[in-house]
Amino acid sequence: MSNNFSNKTFVITGATSGIGKATALKALQCNANVSVVARREKKLNEIFSPFRNTEIIAADLTNENDRKNIVEKTISRFNGIDVLVNAAGIIGMGSIENTSLDAWDRMLDINLRSLFRLTQLALPSLIERKGNIVNVSSVTGIRAFPNVLSYCVSKAGVDQLTRCVALELAPKGVRVNAINPGVVVTNLHKTSGMNEETYQQFLEHSKSTHPLGRVGAPEEVAELILFLASENAGWITGETIAIDGGRAQTCAR
Repeated sequence: MSNNFSNKTFVITGATSGIGKATALKALQCNANVSVVARREKKLNEIFSPFRNTEIIAADLTNENDRKNIVEKTISRFNGIDVLVNAAGIIGMGSIENTSLDAWDRMLDINLRSLFRLTQLALPSLIERKGNIVNVSSVTGIRAFPNVLSYCVSKAGVDQLTRCVALELAPKGVRVNAINPGVVVTNLHKTSGMNEETYQQFLEHSKSTHPLGRVGAPEEVAELILFLASENAGWITGETIAIDGGRAQTCAR
């Protein structure tokens, strides 16, 4: 079923790369108004300035003034928010033995705390317009993986936040869902410090850890996000949906 988001307004974080970028571009193709949010204003302009129905918002999601500005600028430009896609996030390596408190706090701040707060700020408009929220979680929210402790915990938090908020907002007509991707070709790992050679080795190894024999593309994940955001998913809320080539069904290997 096709999705047409004419007269609908999205706020999409993490819009300069990966899943956030792919989702923003697909939403624009479906006639949505889109506030695209990321830290790099120059990159946002390079990607989205050709589109007239975008609001470009450079923001640090850990900054309260920036979070308020995202909501205020969107409502000022488009009169409201129909869909919030929380796609921004970071990853980092570390175990219980060597994860510093600063690294732990940064992971939880960006991946969970900022998502919680931006959701709170957008709620009045989402409730008014009977909108919905799609959170980008991870297969690590479902299964445990070694040496990415704080990332796993942050994504498990996103999953539980999704379920709790869905239950609380259902009487108000607001749906809340999350998607749990496996390994997808994005800049996530490289921005965490993985060099190109190591990243290519990681992608090659990931073919063997995903039962379908390949990693995912951002556009595939974006399609699921747009489905959940659409009226076609009007009876779905509180779900955390794997899109991972079967990765969550396997044991460690």
